[in-house]
Amino acid sequence: MKSLVWTIVLLVMVLGFSGAGIALSDPDPQQPTLNMDSMSVAELEKAGDEARATKNYEQALDYFRTAIRKDKKNAVLHNKLGLALLKAGKNSEARASFQKSMKLNSKYPEAVNNIGAVYFVDRNMGQAARYFKKAVALDESRPAFHVNLGAAWFGQNKLERAMTEYRRALQLDPEALSRTSNAGVAAQINTTEERARYDYMMAKIYYHNIGNVYKDEEFSQLRQDQRLSEIVPPPEAK
Repeated sequence: MKSLVWTIVLLVMVLGFSGAGIALSDPDPQQPTLNMDSMSVAELEKAGDEARATKNYEQALDYFRTAIRKDKKNAVLHNKLGLALLKAGKNSEARASFQKSMKLNSKYPEAVNNIGAVYFVDRNMGQAARYFKKAVALDESRPAFHVNLGAAWFGQNKLERAMTEYRRALQLDPEALSRTSNAGVAAQINTTEERARYDYMMAKIYYHNIGNVYKDEEFSQLRQDQRLSEIVPPPEAK
């Protein structure tokens, strides 16, 4: 049974590494237009959350921007606006919103984490790790922050540091690597590529003899896939 489980894990790892980039959902063009000026800040925020939860990011942007015009110093609103912008693929604007949120509340860990997420999407792993570390320092109990920091370390090929963060995330929440949400306030790195990396790190953590993939008969079908060598280097020929 254990061998079968790891056959499946390694298959996911191999197939997962073929994915690249971050998929961004298109907004729903059927969302009705409301009279936002007559809505309170709380109503606008709630409507923005609901639009973001249904992946209608352009509509969410309208709600949050209108709310911010009525409450310019609300760090939470600037953070939520940034998340909608990030999902809409407007990375520079998203980073500016998160930075505004952090300026309004320097102890707001979600905004700090989310700045790191923008850098991660832009493939700047050094800056991403810097902000994820700050988020962890502000709130060490948040599994998503550890997952993100682990992903940034992995992106810099610092595998031991990555494993440490993944372990901590799993200590805090056994489901930390599989949780997804469109309506949260803290971005968590969760792409096909990162899922494959998570599986790889899980294999490293729990299957110490991962090199046996080239010895155990259960893994024989995977050896024909050239991508396997990118995850587990084959043994040198004698």
